[in-house]
Amino acid sequence: MTIMHIGMIGLGKMGLNLVKNLLEQQIKVTAFDLNPTARMSAQKNGAQIATSLTELVAKLPQPRIIWIMVPAGKPTEATIKQLAVLLTADDIVIDGGNSFYRDSIRHGQELAAANINFFDVGTSGGMAGARHNGNFMIGGPANIFPQIKPLFQKIAAPNGYLYTGPTGSGHYLKMVHNGIEYGMMQAIGEGFEILQKSPYNYDNAAVAQVWNHGSVIRSWLMELAQQQFAKDPQLSQIKGIMHSSGEGAWTSEEAIRLHVPAPVISAALMMRYRSEEADTLNGKVVAALRNGFGGHAMEKN
Repeated sequence: MTIMHIGMIGLGKMGLNLVKNLLEQQIKVTAFDLNPTARMSAQKNGAQIATSLTELVAKLPQPRIIWIMVPAGKPTEATIKQLAVLLTADDIVIDGGNSFYRDSIRHGQELAAANINFFDVGTSGGMAGARHNGNFMIGGPANIFPQIKPLFQKIAAPNGYLYTGPTGSGHYLKMVHNGIEYGMMQAIGEGFEILQKSPYNYDNAAVAQVWNHGSVIRSWLMELAQQQFAKDPQLSQIKGIMHSSGEGAWTSEEAIRLHVPAPVISAALMMRYRSEEADTLNGKVVAALRNGFGGHAMEKN
């Protein structure tokens, strides 16, 4: 059986962990990042490296499979624009970042004009999922999906990938997933703030631990809360600023467009904006959880 060979563009906290996952599954990887240190890290883990997109494309067998794992927006736009010139017919481009689904539809149309296949892949599970047993929501041409299905069978958790339909559907599903995530984290943060202001002296780490063993609200998020409280019982070392990267806003906007009531998701988004103006335990909890599962930056006091 031919060994799969993947090109990976973007070797940040998610991209590098995906490279490690791919290599562990006996998938050959040639990797590129603008940062030489990031390229060196991938090389140390067993990947081949390229110092430019042109070199990356040249090193891959045809039809090429290239996975983009760079920030949404201008970095993704610039990367796809360059690949549209460098790639040839029947090559495959996977955007595994958090791109807006309408941008993904446009990217698919632009690449299709050159007979290049495009898949928009919502990637969940944070850094841990990228490294082992990831979760993937995959949109793109149905007739081409069988070519990349073995890739996801190897790196996803059992039942952890889904072909969702035409281009745009993968990132749409991930957008809604992240909106739900906003609401869940907001509820956890609010609960701990109520406990903080109660007449009782709760041990936050112990509360998170017991809630995560047999209770209705047990979850990975609660496990992360326990880990963060164990390190900093009141999360006093961080500011309660809850950054947002766009998906919650996109979900709320889509709900408004479709006339779907989504008060929990919308309120959670508003609270993130509110957190930029004041320091709360609520914000500290969500900031700590985002750091725990995704390595997102925490602002220190």
